[in-house]
Amino acid sequence: MDSEQTQSPPQMKKTLSLAGLTINAMALIAPGAFLWLNYQAQAAQVDPSGISTAPDIWFGLFIALVLSFLTAASYAWLSRRYPDAGTGSSYYFAQRALLDRGSSNRKARNVKFLVGWISHLYYWVYPGVMVAFLGVFMTYILQSVGFAISPLGQIAIVVLFSVVVGFIAYRGIQGSTNTNLIINIIQLVMLVGVTGLALAYRFINPDHVTFYYSNVAQVIIPSNFSHILFQASLAILVLVGFESITALSSEAKNPKDIPKAIILSLVIQGGFAYLLGFFGLQAWINSGYTFSSAAASPGPLGDVVRISTNSLFGGGGFPVMLIVAAAVAAAILGTTLACVNTGVRVTYAISRDTEVPEPLGKLNLRYGTPAIGVWVLTIVSALIGAFGVLSLTNLTAVMLLSNFGTFIVYGATCLIAMFALSRERRSVMTKYIVPIAGFAANVLMMAVVVWLGVLGGGSTQQAAFIAIIISAIWIIIGLVYYAANSRSKPSQIFPFPGKEAPEDKNAKYSVS
Repeated sequence: MDSEQTQSPPQMKKTLSLAGLTINAMALIAPGAFLWLNYQAQAAQVDPSGISTAPDIWFGLFIALVLSFLTAASYAWLSRRYPDAGTGSSYYFAQRALLDRGSSNRKARNVKFLVGWISHLYYWVYPGVMVAFLGVFMTYILQSVGFAISPLGQIAIVVLFSVVVGFIAYRGIQGSTNTNLIINIIQLVMLVGVTGLALAYRFINPDHVTFYYSNVAQVIIPSNFSHILFQASLAILVLVGFESITALSSEAKNPKDIPKAIILSLVIQGGFAYLLGFFGLQAWINSGYTFSSAAASPGPLGDVVRISTNSLFGGGGFPVMLIVAAAVAAAILGTTLACVNTGVRVTYAISRDTEVPEPLGKLNLRYGTPAIGVWVLTIVSALIGAFGVLSLTNLTAVMLLSNFGTFIVYGATCLIAMFALSRERRSVMTKYIVPIAGFAANVLMMAVVVWLGVLGGGSTQQAAFIAIIISAIWIIIGLVYYAANSRSKPSQIFPFPGKEAPEDKNAKYSVS
C-alpha cells in the first residue's frame, strides 16, 4: 500500500536532442507534401473582381516567410527565457510573462485561457487539414491508376489515415522522431529532384510551349500588392509548425536547444526548400498547362512530373510520378504526426491547469503520452478531414480556419514576447521592433482573411466566410465555458519553480 502511495505519477520522457527537436519541427513544415497539396488552392485563388492571384504565388510565400521569421524570433526568445514551459507553449508564456510584469492572477488567467482556447483553432484544426489533404491526394493517385473513388470512399481513406496517425502518436514521441527523420530526408531529396526536372523542362522546352513568365527572374518579382497578401494568407499554412517544438520542453534533453531548433527548421524548410520548390513550379507554368489547369487538378506537382518526364525522356512519366507520390504520402504522414503530437501536448498543459476537461491531461503509464487527448484529436481530425476532402471549397475553408487561429496565436505571442522581454537588457530591435512587427504582420493577415470573406471572389469568399463564422462560434463557446469553469475550478500550474505567484485577494482560484 505504501509503495503505491509513494509511486511517482507518469512523466513524459526526455529523449529529444537538438537534432530530434529540429526534425520534429521540420516534419511539420513539410515542403515535399505542401508543394503538391497547397498549390491547387493557391492557383485557384481569385481577387474580388475575379482576377487570378496565382502569378504572385512565390512572392506571397516570401512575405509569409518574413512573417514567420518575425514570429519565430518571438517564440525563440520566449522559450529561452522560460525553459520550464513544459507542454504549455504560448499558453504558459502568456501567464508567466504577465505575472513577471506584476499583473494579477485574475488578469493572467484571463489572457492565458484566451490564448489556449484560440490555440485549438490552429493545433486541433491543422491535423484535420492534413488528413483532408491526404484524402484528396489518394483520390488523385487512385484515379490515376483507374480506380473510381466515391465520396464515401474518400471519407473511408480519411478515417483510416487518422487512426494510423493516432496509433503512432499514442506510442510516444521517440518513435515519431525516427519516422520523421526518414521522411525529412526523402522529401528533401525528392524536392530538389522535382525542381531540377521542372527547370530542365523550362530551359530545354521539348514541347515548344510558351511559358507564362518570359524569363525566370519574373517569378520572384511582385506584380500586385493585394494579390500578394491574398497569396500570403494561404501560404502561411505551408510554413507553420516552427513553433511546435516549444510544446516539447518536457521531452527535450536540454530545453535551451529549442530556440536553435525553431530557427534551424524554418531556415531549412522555408528559406531553402519552399522558395526553391515554388520557384520551380512557377517557372514551369506554360501555355499547355496554365494556372487554371493547376486549379482544376488535385495534383499539380504530379502533373508537372509526369508531363516533364514524358517530354524530356520520351516516356516514364507515370511511374516517376508514383515515386514522387510515395514521397509525398510519407511527408503527409510526418506532418500530420508532428501536428497531432503538438496539439495534444498543448491541450495536456491546459487540462492540467483545469481550463479544459481534465481527462485530456491524463498520461499513458507505459508510453508517457496524453493518450485520451491523442484519440480525441484523432476523432476530430477524421471529422474535419471528412468535411474538407469533399470539395475544394470545403478544403479551403478548413485551411483558412486553421490559418485564422494561427494568426491570432502568433500575433498574441509576439505581444507576449514584448511584455516578457521589455525589462531585459536587450536592444530596442529585439525588445520592441521585431515583436511589434510580428504582431502587425499577423494582424494584417487576419484582416486579409476577413477581407476575403466579405469582398473576396468565387469559392474563396465562401470558404473564408465559413472560417470566420466557425472561429466566432468557437470563441463564444470558449467564453461561456470559461465563465462557468473559472467559478469552480482552481488553476494548478503555479507556483513556478523558484517563484511564487503574486497574491491577488480578489482571485477566485488558488495557486497551490
